[in-house]
Amino acid sequence: MSEFSSLNKEQLIKRLTACEAEYASYKARGLQLDMSRGKPCTEQLELTMELADCVNARNGARTENNTDTRNYGFLDGIEEARALFGEILEMPPSNILVGGNSSLNLMFDYIAQAYSTGLCGHTPWCKLDEVKFLCPAPGYDRHFAVTEHFGFTLIAVPMTAEGPDMNVVEELVKDPAVKGIWCVPMYSNPDGITYSDETVRRFARLKPAAPDFRIMWDNAYCVHHLTDTPDRLLNLFEEAKAADNEDIFVCFTSTSKISFPGSGVAALGASDANLADIKKRLSVQTIGYDKQNMLRHTRFFRNIDGIKEHMKLHAAILRPKFEIVLRTLREQLGGTGIADWHTPKGGYFVSVTLMDGCAKEVVRLLKEAGVVFTGAGATYPYHEDPHDANLRIAPTLPPCDELQTAMDLFCICAQIVAIKKLLNQ
Repeated sequence: MSEFSSLNKEQLIKRLTACEAEYASYKARGLQLDMSRGKPCTEQLELTMELADCVNARNGARTENNTDTRNYGFLDGIEEARALFGEILEMPPSNILVGGNSSLNLMFDYIAQAYSTGLCGHTPWCKLDEVKFLCPAPGYDRHFAVTEHFGFTLIAVPMTAEGPDMNVVEELVKDPAVKGIWCVPMYSNPDGITYSDETVRRFARLKPAAPDFRIMWDNAYCVHHLTDTPDRLLNLFEEAKAADNEDIFVCFTSTSKISFPGSGVAALGASDANLADIKKRLSVQTIGYDKQNMLRHTRFFRNIDGIKEHMKLHAAILRPKFEIVLRTLREQLGGTGIADWHTPKGGYFVSVTLMDGCAKEVVRLLKEAGVVFTGAGATYPYHEDPHDANLRIAPTLPPCDELQTAMDLFCICAQIVAIKKLLNQ
């Protein structure tokens, strides 16, 4: 039996009074704390400052094979960058295209291509009566916003401890109007779940009714480990290839939280057919992305081993912050029965599920006390959490003392809202 459910009305009122007094003391402090987005902190950004000096008059702007990165050309990126991202995504460099600074932009452009001109010769989605897209939820709000922007019908798919509920996915893709699914397969946003081997294999063997169905495989956190025993993600490219189904997905990643958000490098990985289709569109869209930025990154990181060593420095900064969040949840809400959460081994978020009907009110109380959290419902399509229960905590940006304050207040607000709900039952 949980602690709160075992309390009688008098005990609940006493607990509520104590929590409200604590809340009032926090509110009187005039806090101004922002926990709304998963941004790297200043200490993380300092780790990569030397990257900015990797291409200059002293060491030149030419690649190892003498490509002048100051000039036009190389639509799919310089050779060194394709090799580096090939190691990151565990795909051959020939199946990699290195783009600009944003993987979200690459994803948006791919959906726009499907909408306006179609994929690999299939009917443009704009000419169809309806396009449906699957959205594992809780999930990444910016993914959902892309497909909502194009007017698609978004269908929430429940997340499990092994990834999206594949029984639901396999049933839904029997509808030819279902054209794709968003996925963050490693340290998912926000739950921090890494898809199981069986989930990846089922994705690789998926046989949708729509021949132009695509898995949007956003592997944003594949090197963002927090522990010395990181999760392992099965290679979708190899599994899909073995199933003779390699056209079913396009993979994306970037260095946005490895080097600098807004001035990193993004890349995608795809089958030969998908890559040729993408490059046909890109040859009209651009003459080439920023090759000097690619060269800066490849000179700084060198290879996957350089990336791994660099990410250990990130982990040393972030691990104490995640420990603050998880310890505070455990000490203040553990055993109460009013909240559940995952303990991720990597990524950028901690996902908390409160009692039904509590998330919006908790966010409102936090905001009134000067702490901004990601809005309730943001982790669901159309910002509509059917249970009004899930909240995403982003520990990375604030200093540890501010993070501790925000988490203490979060737990107080969660208790206030839960007790009032219990008293009204």
